[in-house]
Amino acid sequence: RAMAAGGRGWFRALALGVSFLKCLLIPAYYSTDFEVHRNWLAITHNLPLSQWYYEATSEWTLDYPPFFAWFEYVLSHIAKYFDPQMLVVENLNYASRATIFFQRLSVIFTDTLFIYAVHECCRCINGKRAAKDILEKPTFILAVLLLWNFGLLIVDHIHFQYNGFLFGLMLLSVARLCQKRYLEGALLFAVLLHFKHIYVYVAPAYGVYLLRSYCFTANNADGSLKWRSFSFLHVTLLGLIVCLVSALSLGPFLVLGQLPQVISRLFPFKRGLCHAYWAPNFWALYNAMDKALTILGLKCNFLDGTKIPKASMTGGLVQEFQHTVLPSVTPLATLICTFIAILPSVFCLWFKPQGPRGFLQCLVLCALSSFMFGWHVHEKAILLAILPLSLLSIQRAKDAGIYLILATTGHFSLFPLLFTTPELPIKILLMLLFTVYSFSSLKSLFRREKPLLNWLETIYLIQLVPLEIFCEIIFPLTPWKQHFPFVPLLLTSVYCALGITYAWLKLYVSVLTERIPVRQKAE
Repeated sequence: RAMAAGGRGWFRALALGVSFLKCLLIPAYYSTDFEVHRNWLAITHNLPLSQWYYEATSEWTLDYPPFFAWFEYVLSHIAKYFDPQMLVVENLNYASRATIFFQRLSVIFTDTLFIYAVHECCRCINGKRAAKDILEKPTFILAVLLLWNFGLLIVDHIHFQYNGFLFGLMLLSVARLCQKRYLEGALLFAVLLHFKHIYVYVAPAYGVYLLRSYCFTANNADGSLKWRSFSFLHVTLLGLIVCLVSALSLGPFLVLGQLPQVISRLFPFKRGLCHAYWAPNFWALYNAMDKALTILGLKCNFLDGTKIPKASMTGGLVQEFQHTVLPSVTPLATLICTFIAILPSVFCLWFKPQGPRGFLQCLVLCALSSFMFGWHVHEKAILLAILPLSLLSIQRAKDAGIYLILATTGHFSLFPLLFTTPELPIKILLMLLFTVYSFSSLKSLFRREKPLLNWLETIYLIQLVPLEIFCEIIFPLTPWKQHFPFVPLLLTSVYCALGITYAWLKLYVSVLTERIPVRQKAE
């Protein structure tokens, strides 16, 4: 009854429930990222600042911005009370029980910021869709979609990373912008950029929105920009925030003359176009096309098999590669493609202002565009689009349909991260529970509107089931496993790339064709 009366006991219950689940996952499989962060703990704890970005005892060198290095430094002073041996740089792949417990616990504890950010985002949701049942309230649905997000659970608490803490900073900055606390939002995002530089992909959305909504203080009656309302004071304040945060982060390395070394670590272009497992984006489709053309060319004797490079992306899971038929892609080409893909969303944010919703649309499109065309994209980066899209999904049926396609496909594309047998039932069960809840809750929320998905979209998503059965059960029993071990990854990546590309295009069409009432533009 207290929950139905509008109390927040349900939010605490959701937060405690997911925290308990995270504790249950402590003994689960962990990836090489576990050793990455153990190594960073050791580096920052034992070495002076001047050696942090030069240390190379381990292959997992420090390649995050300085604020994250200081974050590891703070954690290391707690870690020494659990097991001092984890802080020895030479102890490669060290993983005592105390080490595992500490690192898992550190992720769970720092997720407190994510929980607070979700709470603030829920406060920003208006109450136009009132519901008697707490389970049908938009704020409750949003809290579940964010707190219990399947992707975050397996990436952070099984695979092992600190994305929850970082997404907490991003969502908190979004909440502050929605609350018109622009300077706080700008400060939080500036800090976030110096924790993990991948968020620079969504920086255009922040920059344009702050310029349009904060630096220009008024619109004309028809919704167009009132140029005379430009505030030099507001621009100066934003500039000071960016400069002060950057000076605090990069200043010491600038004084040491190590800024080029830091930048070379942050942007390692020698790693190749794609990660070892192709992220399901445009380049996965490009690689698959190159593979198909290569096979066709060999069968038709158009290609000389002896001249095909062995370190080819079409040959399997490699990083350095050359395409065989299609032109090889350079970092500059991916940068140009990403810039072109982002540009229309930024123009819409400027010329078709819709307040916070327009900002979120632009943020999601920037994240998706960079995922589609970026250089050496990790499959985990899809969460950068899925999480903010959750905020849009509870506001309009059209956005809810796009969310269901993107979240289901994007989360399924993370399955190859957990390839060990004990984790198979865990990932399938968690994915199933989250997906069923997403579909049922959003369908209930928009029950009076047309179906969220058409028949073609439904068929596409259903086909993920036989794909998983083939990759996990049928393929390992076939002789193909010995000769073509990368086939399950290839199929998963290409099939999911089709769905993510479709969601990206559908969201773009929705944003570009949407008409904004003059009164709303003026507001």
